[in-house]
Amino acid sequence: MTPDEHDLWFLPLGGTGEIGMNLNLYGHDGQWLMVDCGVTFPKPGRVSADGTVHHRGEPPVQMADPAFIADRREQLAGLVITHAHEDHIGAVPYLWPLLKCPIYTSRFTAEILRRKLAEFELLDQVPIHVVDTGDRRQIGPFEVQWLALTHSIPDPNALVIRTPIGRIFHSGDWKLDDDPLVGHGYSPATFKALAEEGMNAMVCDSTNATVNGHSVSEAALHKGLLKVVRGAEGRVVVTCFGSNIARLHSLARVARETGRYMGLLGRSLINMNQAARAVGLWNAEDQIITPSHLGYLPPREVLAVATGSQGEPRTALRRLAAGNHPDFELEAGDRVIFSARAIPGNEEAIEGLIARMKTMGVEVITAEDAELPIHASGHPASEELRAMYDWVRPDLAIPVHGEDEHMRVHAELARNSGARKSMLGRNGDLFMIRPVPGIRRQVVETGRLGWERGELVRVV
Repeated sequence: MTPDEHDLWFLPLGGTGEIGMNLNLYGHDGQWLMVDCGVTFPKPGRVSADGTVHHRGEPPVQMADPAFIADRREQLAGLVITHAHEDHIGAVPYLWPLLKCPIYTSRFTAEILRRKLAEFELLDQVPIHVVDTGDRRQIGPFEVQWLALTHSIPDPNALVIRTPIGRIFHSGDWKLDDDPLVGHGYSPATFKALAEEGMNAMVCDSTNATVNGHSVSEAALHKGLLKVVRGAEGRVVVTCFGSNIARLHSLARVARETGRYMGLLGRSLINMNQAARAVGLWNAEDQIITPSHLGYLPPREVLAVATGSQGEPRTALRRLAAGNHPDFELEAGDRVIFSARAIPGNEEAIEGLIARMKTMGVEVITAEDAELPIHASGHPASEELRAMYDWVRPDLAIPVHGEDEHMRVHAELARNSGARKSMLGRNGDLFMIRPVPGIRRQVVETGRLGWERGELVRVV
């Protein structure tokens, strides 16, 4: 199955009909372009949106099976990574040996990618091309342009994929944040210009399509975070997604304002902070102390930021709750703040973690409990989706990055916002954008691979 010069195809192998392990292919004139290559972390006992029933003992890190494109890797022109979240970048070290193609991405994402590749001794083998916002690169028969958007991580980008027969806007993960605190912002004029050019299709994030209104700006969280930290008598531990550098900036400011010292607990937090420093995205005023020093400070001077907001095993917060973290112990009167919301499927693990800390006499404040906002989603709610459709005005809407209900609501919103047609599908469906829009169902077998004992295994 190879596209000819008259074809423009979209073929998702992961991330359509589910949230996580994104892996997308665009086909034209005998070649393919891959966009994103991510992982997922399945929970035993949960049924994924693709029907996969997860069991104890299966690999904890899983990714889309790239067999279709690995068998045709001589046709793979390149891989573009839109941003550095694990569900978009995390599978690269595992799958690149099957793909062996050049990679194109932004400077912060490249910094994260290099660190991952180094762990697998692949750094010297993988050609990484760093691009800037606004750049255009010819990758095989595809001209790819990077457009600035905002998300909950620095330097996210949308893409315009141009060919002689058609043009596609690929949103990546995004929101419309007028004050993202870190990294580039966005300009409506950028997307309005796409409407003037004419976009044949818009492939777009559906995660929060069912949420009314507009997402909260990162800058709007300062008051809420300051309030919940200032009111604490003992130590404060804040747990959040480690990739949210803007949230770390806000917490560092709160630490200065409340007379506390901030330390980072957890490998992913430390790694993201180091990457931000390496590319100039960290404010020198935001001092972070060595985490081992936290245990020697008076409780009222401690503000620790810890991994584990989703109740994951072996994370810093779980170790604090178990009383076996090497840097300090939680005590009655300390306060733990969840500056994150539960990803579907993690609710039970989070509730168990909270219950454990409450039995220790630790006060727990969640995003739902707080009087003012202390967490902001990185994905567009309905008002933002409508604005983007009004700006871009694509002929065809293809919702991705969501489960069935998210994508169904997104498709209806797109039609009501002026898209002439919307197409709903799943991983393995072939979306034909040119010459005539349509879908061929399940033309490619899809599945999952897991990483177990240093090798890839098929997940049944």
